[in-house]
Amino acid sequence: MKASHAFVWRRVLSVLRPPKDRSMPRLPRYATPGFAQHVIQRGNNRCACFAVDPDYRFFRDCLSTACEKHGCRIHAYVFMTNHVHLLMTPSTETAIGQVMQSVGRRYVGHFNSAYRRTGTLWEGRYKATVIETDSYLLACYRYIELNPVRAGLVEHPREFPWSSHGANAFGERDSLVSPHEVYRKLGRNNATRRAAYRGLFNVPLDETTVTTIRHATQKGWALGSKKFRQEIAALVGRRAEALRVWQSDGIAEREG
Repeated sequence: MKASHAFVWRRVLSVLRPPKDRSMPRLPRYATPGFAQHVIQRGNNRCACFAVDPDYRFFRDCLSTACEKHGCRIHAYVFMTNHVHLLMTPSTETAIGQVMQSVGRRYVGHFNSAYRRTGTLWEGRYKATVIETDSYLLACYRYIELNPVRAGLVEHPREFPWSSHGANAFGERDSLVSPHEVYRKLGRNNATRRAAYRGLFNVPLDETTVTTIRHATQKGWALGSKKFRQEIAALVGRRAEALRVWQSDGIAEREG
């Protein structure tokens, strides 16, 4: 009798609890021309993908060429030793994918040839999230350019040579950087914009914002308000936020 009761309860729980889906398909990319996206590409197994300065320069040249060819604007970037962050706006539905594919193909060939290695350099597909302009765009600028500070490489973002901070904050020449319209609204001219932008870095980026940006990008959820996430989901025909599922100890997110 006890064994029978246990069997019944297992059947009940299997109905109440959502099954684990081990073959869950990948969500499609955000095909949202005109919307800024935060893109991350990591080195395979977190291994270094840049060794010396010429590597960084060649990657930058590859990125600039690909963006010009496929129609993407870069607003902010940082090239860390084992990963890159990009804040970019595509002009077509496929632009970001085409840029990342082109850069990957050219740069991996260069890196493998230079260091006599074979095989992949990148850790699978790049990660990306589409961004609500009013709520998170300038926060993403800061998140990206503060990456070397959070990593303990420098004390101030201006000290790191492979980022957009010099261009955005101090007007250093950088043909890769294209100011976003929100950045342009920081001031009436270049000097006032840069001063206002530098002022944003006087206040630390709070940990909640850092975690929110990181989570949305890693999981591929739209970064913004509930209304924005719903609008993006309707626009692209895919979920833009995690599902909420029942668990024995309460509600939890289902990432897939």
